[in-house]
This record gives sequence, C-alpha cells and structure tokens, in this order.
Amino acid sequence: MAREIRIKNSGWATWLRSRLLADNLPATVCAAALMGLLGALATVVFRELLGWMQILLGGGDAPHGMVSLARGLSPWQRFLMPAAGGAIAGAILQMAAKRLPKRGAADYMEAISVGRGVIGFRQTIARSLSSIFSIGSGASIGREGPMVQLAAMLSSLTGRYLVLPPRHLRLLVACGATAGITSAYNAPIAGALFISEIVYGAIASATLVPLIVSSVVANIVTRQILHYDAVFHMPPFDFVSGWEVFNYLGLGLIAGLAAPQFLRFLDVARGAFGRLPFPLWARMAVGGVAVGALSVVNPAVWGNGYSVVNSMLHTQWAWQAVAAILLLKTLATAASVGSGAVGGVFTPTLFVGAALGALYGTGLQALFPAGDLSAVSSYAIVGMGALLAATTYAPLMSILMIFEMTLSYEVMLPLMLACVTGYVIAHRIRPDSVYAKSLASNRRARHAVSGEAEVEKPSA
Repeated sequence: MAREIRIKNSGWATWLRSRLLADNLPATVCAAALMGLLGALATVVFRELLGWMQILLGGGDAPHGMVSLARGLSPWQRFLMPAAGGAIAGAILQMAAKRLPKRGAADYMEAISVGRGVIGFRQTIARSLSSIFSIGSGASIGREGPMVQLAAMLSSLTGRYLVLPPRHLRLLVACGATAGITSAYNAPIAGALFISEIVYGAIASATLVPLIVSSVVANIVTRQILHYDAVFHMPPFDFVSGWEVFNYLGLGLIAGLAAPQFLRFLDVARGAFGRLPFPLWARMAVGGVAVGALSVVNPAVWGNGYSVVNSMLHTQWAWQAVAAILLLKTLATAASVGSGAVGGVFTPTLFVGAALGALYGTGLQALFPAGDLSAVSSYAIVGMGALLAATTYAPLMSILMIFEMTLSYEVMLPLMLACVTGYVIAHRIRPDSVYAKSLASNRRARHAVSGEAEVEKPSA
C-alpha cells in the first residue's frame, strides 16, 4: 500500500516546490543552481578526505598524488598497502550490504533513468567511505565516480525533502550529477553533455538548460572560490599541416580497435574475481595484492594516473617506457575494477588513450622526417578523446571534454575526426559501451514499473 508522505507546508520549501511542480523555468533554474553549489561542495569534501588519507599513509603531503606517495614507500609497503586498503574497503561494503537497508537506486544513472530519482543516503556514504580506502591505498581507479554519486545523492535528498514527484526529482538528481562531473574534470560543457548524451540518451532544451546552469555554478565554485586547477595541464596543441589529419584518422582507427578489447578485458577480470570462492573483502584484498605486486615493478600504476599523463604531455618518454606503463596500468585497472573496488574507469580510459596516442606519435616520428609532424603530446591529447569516444559511445561529449581541457581550437579538427572514427569502429565491433549494462538494466526496470512511485522522505 502506497505511503503518503507529508511535510510541513511552509517556508522556502513550499514556495520552491509549488513552482517546480508548475514547471516554472525560473524556479527550476534556481534549483539547478543550488544543486550545482551542493555538488561542488560534495566533491571538495571528498577530495579533502582523500588528501588527508594520503597524508596519513605517507606521513606527509605528496605533491604529485598517489604516484608520488608510492615512490616514497619501500617495496614491501607498496606491496601490502593496496591489499590492506582493499580488505578494509571490502569489509565496509559487506557490512553495508548486510546491515543497511537498500533504499533507492544503487547509482546515479539508475536514479535518473529508472524513474524515481531516489538515492539512499547510508548506502552512498558507505560506498564513498569504501572508495576512500580503496583509492587512498593505491587502487587503479578514478575518484570521480564517488564524487558524482555524492553530488547526486545530495540533490536526491533535497528533492525528497521537497516531496517532488519522480519526473522533477530525476531532473534534480541529473543536475547534481552534472555538478559532480564538472567539478571533477573542470569541464562545464562536457559535464552537462555527459548526462544528456549518455544517461538521457538525447539532447533536449528542457533538460539541457538546468544542467548547464548547474554546471556553470559548480565550475565557478571549484575554480574561482576554491582555486582548483585543471585536471591535466595541456601543452599548446601542435597541428603542423592539414595533411596530418590523415594521421589522426589512423589514431581514431586504432582507438576504435583497442577500446572493445579494453572493455572486454575488464569484463573478463570481473568474471574471474566473481568466480573466486571468497567473500567480498577477500576478493578486494586479492585485487589489492595484484596492484601492489605491479607497483613493486613500477609505482606509477597507483591511483588515477593524472601525474603520469601530465608527465607524458610535457616530457619525451621512450616508447619502451610508454608501452610498459600502458601494460602495467591496464593490468592494475583490471585488478581494481574486477575485484569490486568502488571507483570509475573514466580516468583510466583517458590514461590508456594518452599512452596509445603517445606510442602512435612516437612511431610516426620514427617513420617521417623531423618537423613534418606534430609533437607526441598532440597525439596523446587526441588519443585520450578518441579512446573515450570509443568506450562511452558519446563522441560529442568526448570532443568537448578534451577541448575544455586544452582550451585550444587547433585540437578540434583532428579531435573530431579521431573521436568519430573511434566511435564508429568500436560500435561495429562491440555494440555495448562501458555504461551499456547499467543503462540497459535501468531501461528494462523502467518498462517494468507501471506508473510513478511515490517519493520517499529522506532517511538515514
């Protein structure tokens, strides 16, 4: 029997709710701006917690992130720390699954696409805490996924406090997720398009306008007030001649061929860890052991790889070094993702794309005379966008993501060609994107739900 939830009809909550229910655009824009502020602050808190964890484990501040922390540890510490962190993170997830009631969607994509827009508070906090231990101990995953989830959860709580119906609540959660993506990557346009192109599956003004407002507010908070810098410090893009566009066409082809194999490898890793006869905490500890063993060989496999990509963009790497870190990082990412660590593969995808582009550019420079080609860093930049488009199947978002990271118009022509080529080739080989399973199950769930469920009040 459906429960009727009532709140005190007074104050700003009643005012805002009445206007949102009337599809009042100014009120919707104001709500989107508030979600942008809350989402940005959520990502800031998560980053600071990770920073404190890094200081706690390393005994001091590591200026270049997890890779710097790993290099400051002895080999046996690098070997054991990811395993210990994985065991703690897995134990948190196990306890949350047993003792905390599951309320609402498991992730923000499900909350937006299924139809209710409800994200559980306790489950989200538990998963975020688990991710802090995983990422803080060296897991090769991105920190942006938990950031976006936290931002979306705050929006869900706000909408549930206002007792908004599912259609309006989903939009509010989408605004929060957009704010989280924008704050994580410092890419306001791509942040709004990520939700529109991937989650909604269409770009419409009714949803895009509030998403843009939320994105703008979140970007202002993180960049101006909190002084967060860009994720990648891109060198000026070097485009020598128009004929070189064919080289970038070849890079898009390579990305389109490599992306399905990368995703398939992650699926194989998930299946292999899922068949282990161990509880979750032990499986995640095994994944940590694998990362720790790889970090003994090369500490650069720790973390999301931001510092390593920045190094590739600004210094000349030998192709052997690029190939080695590409192989080790892929193995470490598969171990972390496969074992069940809470985090994203968005940033590791950028890492793999940068390494592929750097290898491709180095090979071209060995074949053609000096001065006739762009710098290797230019191919690394385009490689990031091409592989991103080939795994997410969102070429427009990928193009704008890299453009916002470089702030260079010269990157657009080769980037557009490489991203579209990578997307077309990858889609022909593998119909499912990296988010396909989640979105497909969500769409099936949406069809199974008849009508719109009532909105639950926020609860611990």
